[in-house]
Amino acid sequence: MASPSRPTRVSSPLLLGLGFLIALIAFALQFYIRKHLRPRLWTVEELSLYNGTEDGLPILLGILGSVFDVTKGKTHYGPGGGYHHFAGRDASRAFVSGNFTGDGLTDSLHGLSTMEVKSVVDWRKFYMERYIFAGKLVGRYYDSQGNPTKYLKGVESKAQRGAQLLEKQKIEEAKIPSCNSKWSEQEGGEVWCETGYPRLVKRPGDIALTGKISQRCACFKEEELGRPGLEVYKDCDYLSKSCRV
Repeated sequence: MASPSRPTRVSSPLLLGLGFLIALIAFALQFYIRKHLRPRLWTVEELSLYNGTEDGLPILLGILGSVFDVTKGKTHYGPGGGYHHFAGRDASRAFVSGNFTGDGLTDSLHGLSTMEVKSVVDWRKFYMERYIFAGKLVGRYYDSQGNPTKYLKGVESKAQRGAQLLEKQKIEEAKIPSCNSKWSEQEGGEVWCETGYPRLVKRPGDIALTGKISQRCACFKEEELGRPGLEVYKDCDYLSKSCRV
């Protein structure tokens, strides 16, 4: 029976070489991170290079002029990913418009409602909390010194007003409980009240928030049913506690 072979000994020079190589790679990685991820000012042209199509470069996107490194989400933001249209540009409007082509991929929020503007600001907060802040994009939202422009201040002010209006609306609506509701493909929809009777009521606060008036289902006591503006669901009895919708 042959005797087992002796384990090969790694020479000290080889170990030292491997250690040096590892240290060199670590240093290069740190230099790369410092060079590319340190927050700085970006131009539109520079940002466009970081769209995930160049191996070795991080993937960046802008929102309201803030630039974020989203490389860790490469499967989403890289080529072929569902959010690749955001990479290498500031397409703030598309975060709420859903228009990911042509003129839809713009940083302009002109004409958006208060709630839509607030939603874009909320998206910026999302990226602040989950991704690496890489700097500011010179243009609509930040000047050449990195100072916020009047446009950015206006957007943030509008979003703040939206948050205040939304909170006020929630407080007012809490005074009149909303209906319970359910829906299934087989049976359709139903609304009902444990106490009171279901009525459709307008949400006037939506005019300031969305530019439109919507309705919600709320439960009113019998003595409140004569209030102006209450709408009975179609084909529903006046004093029915549940209605098909």
